[in-house]
Amino acid sequence: MIPVTDSCAEQLLRELVAIPSPSRDEAAAAERLVAWMRAQGYEQAFIDAAGNAVGIRGAGSRQIVLLGHIDTFAGFPPLRQGGRRLYGRGAVDAKGPLCAFAVAAQRAQLPADWQVVVIGAVEEEAATSRGARYAATQYQPDFCVIGEPSAWDRITMGYKGRLLLEWRWRGGLSHSAGKEPSPAERAFLYWQQIVNHCAGFNTGIDSLFGRLDASLRDIHTWQEGVDGIAEMTVGFRLPPGMDPQKLAERFPPADGATIRARGGELACLGERNSPLSRHFRRAIRSCGGGPRFVYKTGTADMNVVAPIWKCPILAYGPGDSTLDHTPHEHIDLDEYLRAIAVLTAVLTAL
Repeated sequence: MIPVTDSCAEQLLRELVAIPSPSRDEAAAAERLVAWMRAQGYEQAFIDAAGNAVGIRGAGSRQIVLLGHIDTFAGFPPLRQGGRRLYGRGAVDAKGPLCAFAVAAQRAQLPADWQVVVIGAVEEEAATSRGARYAATQYQPDFCVIGEPSAWDRITMGYKGRLLLEWRWRGGLSHSAGKEPSPAERAFLYWQQIVNHCAGFNTGIDSLFGRLDASLRDIHTWQEGVDGIAEMTVGFRLPPGMDPQKLAERFPPADGATIRARGGELACLGERNSPLSRHFRRAIRSCGGGPRFVYKTGTADMNVVAPIWKCPILAYGPGDSTLDHTPHEHIDLDEYLRAIAVLTAVLTAL
């Protein structure tokens, strides 16, 4: 197998970013990645039952899974390149890390007793995480790396948990000059209850990772016949140790409202001194960097697979995560190549 060149690695990323792949519409991008892996000598490359793009190298008894995601946030800003910056949806989150996985797995001189599985999972940007949940039933790796942007010299060791609450109220309307709260006011009162709870919980907590955060995702009110209707979605980011279901029970609906809890995930923390972490730190140093650990306030497929696989796990990938979901999302191609070098060194050192 002839290792792919840097120009080939960059072309793969350009091609994959050029293909729109919002959650639940990833097929074209998955097929392109599988075709590339087949052409580059992977022993196996296929679309699995969930729609994930999967490539496998090696046949050893020990296994490392490189779990990225091929879906992106909605919207499709124009693909363009300015100097060494590649602009486009998914360049950072997370086709950059996924392509780095695919190239590094092709380049690495794998030890005889190891197998590497590259997965471009579907629906990571949706609360369903369909691709990761399916993959969790198909493999039992010794190590797992999640493909998320963290900068080429940083290692992500944890993600906060998540909960989504969908609140709904329907009832008879009254005059705006009367005493009864409007549908919008009822929604606001429920939201204020959540805000007050979070403020109390966070008293004295300085760490962003230890805080309970809530965001108002959307709110709608309208009239049907004589009834007014209000709907609201609230998102929570949970600190370690907080159970999503128990949190939902703290906010019972009142005055005829209903709630539906979904998307619950526990916070996830990897082991900082695992063999996998040590491999990454050595590889980053060998490429001229100073490794650093980070903990993120969002969630990722790490939250899904870590409790099931129970193996050393971390997240890694090139790119600036503050650009996730933004209209000016872009990746530095030189950083992308550095991340490939780090990943190749890690896989070869297994």
